[in-house]
Amino acid sequence: MKRRILFVINTMGQGGAEVAMIELLKELPRLTDCEIDLYVMLGQGELIDRLPPHVNLLNKKMDSSDVLSSSGRFRLYRHTLARLISGFSGLRNLPYIVSNYRQMRRVGNVAAKNLLWKAISDGTKPPSKKYDVAVAYIEGASTYYVADKVQADAKAAFFHTNYYKAGYNRKLDHGCYECFQEIFCVSNDVRSVFLSEYPELADRVHIMRNIIDSEEIIRKSKTGEGFGDDFDGIRIASIGRLVKLKSFDVAIEAASILKERGHKIRWSVFGEGEERSVLESKIKDSGLENEFILYGTVSNPFPYLRESQIFVQCSKYEGQSMAVREAKVLGLAIVLSLCEGNNNQIIDGVDGIYVASDALSIADGIESLIKNPELRLRLGSAAAKSNQKHEDAAQMLRLFKN
Repeated sequence: MKRRILFVINTMGQGGAEVAMIELLKELPRLTDCEIDLYVMLGQGELIDRLPPHVNLLNKKMDSSDVLSSSGRFRLYRHTLARLISGFSGLRNLPYIVSNYRQMRRVGNVAAKNLLWKAISDGTKPPSKKYDVAVAYIEGASTYYVADKVQADAKAAFFHTNYYKAGYNRKLDHGCYECFQEIFCVSNDVRSVFLSEYPELADRVHIMRNIIDSEEIIRKSKTGEGFGDDFDGIRIASIGRLVKLKSFDVAIEAASILKERGHKIRWSVFGEGEERSVLESKIKDSGLENEFILYGTVSNPFPYLRESQIFVQCSKYEGQSMAVREAKVLGLAIVLSLCEGNNNQIIDGVDGIYVASDALSIADGIESLIKNPELRLRLGSAAAKSNQKHEDAAQMLRLFKN
């Protein structure tokens, strides 16, 4: 008999977790005989069209708009409001919201959107059938929903980020993680931080790195549009949401330093987010309109990466970056800020270089690769060889033993 599996995620926007889930959904039929359902909590996201054909989408209505664009965020607010109104969920959870807001203020880490996740879950109808396995693929509403509303013989949760820095705490979680038989963290750093809050769950918490399809990335890099211009300087690329933790403001400062030093660069950023207007103002004030370009969300960024020489990520922290691994597949020389979550992505001096997270250090790291083409090529070649497809998805089989 086929296993009945439910995956739940908050949105299907173009983020690392969403892309990794799609790859896992592709792999599961190879690992076990199963029927897979997917429920998207807020019913929105541009990646919905990339679902494998064997996955059954439970949402009766699905909005495929970009969740990070200005218009997409407005529509996301509407979907959120609908959940908060349903069954007076927002009102019923008001004491929970106020209490947790005060707790966040006390510890100096207010993550406003996290306050609404439980109310969104409570305002969502439970699925009509029972499952063999239910998987909450991301933190927040999907985790609370699977814990509280889904009937399943086994439940698994995924954690993709730093528990504290993302603004979570046990009071906010309301005991949900005790309901899961398996908890998968995408890196050792993510697991360590999570267990500092939940040490009693150590035997349930495992490492499962995000899955990427190297062959598909290479194939897509050879199709579609690239830059299509005659720029002959050094191309730098970054991928990520335009949010504060990605430190694109620091990247702009680094680009300004490189320009002042006389380097001919063009730094392209692929991603969208709430910081766009702030970053656009900083780019204009720095006179970098031709050197630092925000492309927004691009469905296939890989032709652009293929035409670039250097990939830079200067985040404040990461869970495990899909973008870094994608850049490695395409043989770019990697420059990474040395921060939590990034510290096991490369071997310094072998398939990339680590730098401090300030603008001067980032600029110095990039400059070292601009001035030394042989080093740049050597790092890129090693990166491409180091990123072979792995079989971490086989860990999911522990859910099907009984």
